[in-house]
Amino acid sequence: MTTTSEYRWEAVDGQGRLRQGVLDAPTPRAVRDQLRAEGLTPTAVTTAASRGDRLTGIRLSAPLLALTTRQLATLTLSGMPLDQALAAVAEQADDARAAQLATELRSQIAAGESLPAALARYPRAFSPLYCGLVGAGAETGRLAEVLARLADYLEAREALRQKIVLALIYPAIVTVIALAVIAVLLAYVVPQVVSVYQQSRQTLPWLTQALIATSAFFRATGGLWLAVLVVTLASFAVALRRPVLRARWHAFLLRLPVAGRLLRSLDTARFASTLAILTGSGAPLLRSLDAAAEVVRMQPLRAASLAAAVLVREGVPLSRALREQRVFPPVLIHLVANGEQSGRLAPMLERAAGELERDAERRLAWLAALLQPALIVVMGAIVLVLVLAVMLPIVSMNQLIR
Repeated sequence: MTTTSEYRWEAVDGQGRLRQGVLDAPTPRAVRDQLRAEGLTPTAVTTAASRGDRLTGIRLSAPLLALTTRQLATLTLSGMPLDQALAAVAEQADDARAAQLATELRSQIAAGESLPAALARYPRAFSPLYCGLVGAGAETGRLAEVLARLADYLEAREALRQKIVLALIYPAIVTVIALAVIAVLLAYVVPQVVSVYQQSRQTLPWLTQALIATSAFFRATGGLWLAVLVVTLASFAVALRRPVLRARWHAFLLRLPVAGRLLRSLDTARFASTLAILTGSGAPLLRSLDAAAEVVRMQPLRAASLAAAVLVREGVPLSRALREQRVFPPVLIHLVANGEQSGRLAPMLERAAGELERDAERRLAWLAALLQPALIVVMGAIVLVLVLAVMLPIVSMNQLIR
């Protein structure tokens, strides 16, 4: 029995136009023969599987994915055919990975494959949600509109992520530098300075004695503490892979006074945005709820989303199903109820997502404003203790001399 392979070909037709596609044949020569029989002049025949395998594991960064989606949405909204839009995206892409993916997607679509199926070949570049949204747009004939809404969604997520990073990077840098300085002081500086006092054989203040003992302890067991820290972090990461422990950890985070409300707002905004895109593209509400629940990261909120979907499947209105979970913010519930009554559920979900994102930004700014002075006070107090421990023996010696 003759085995066949998938070959990607490029050829020129009688009018000089470039044609591309994919054929199953036993050998590249068979592909060329078939193309010539169809009146085409083959210019390139390559094994499709080998290139696809190399690109299957490719990953696009969030900003690059948002930019590529925006470019594709703009071109398709202008009326350009999908294969030509993908070719244009590949030509203007500055990143080689994005250009390769766009070229591959164009080839697969030229061979008769649908865009959602082509996207699904690259799971590390396009998430199931991404493929699902594109599939919903393709099914309803509103692909260009869905791509535009998807680009808005990705850009908003990336902008919010950047705000979170910018708000937390200063406290993180201050903490790391302060801990490094304290470690250097305890391990190297303090022992050399205090050794002078120990040689004088005078009674040292209790604070200085405590500092000497602390420094000696960390110098003797520093490697052990570092190993314990690494093992603890690794064990914690492994434990979080278990759904039960991860759910408990997420529940603890949601109960925190400031961070909990921030995480709740972020996750709920992500849920509302996804649901708005899906329902606005014409996808059924039940299917939209299942897909939106997948983007929720906090396990208690994801469980509540799935429970609300079950109630909706039983005939309960969405607003009531969300209210019964007792975890979603009131603004989301009220706007969903308004959308159900007015028949404008998708716009109300978009408005709810916007309100929740703004609430998250306000809480994030407040959290950053609280962390920065708190870190300065804590680190200042630690440095003050170190300075006092070093200076108190000098003050004691001056008093004895007098």
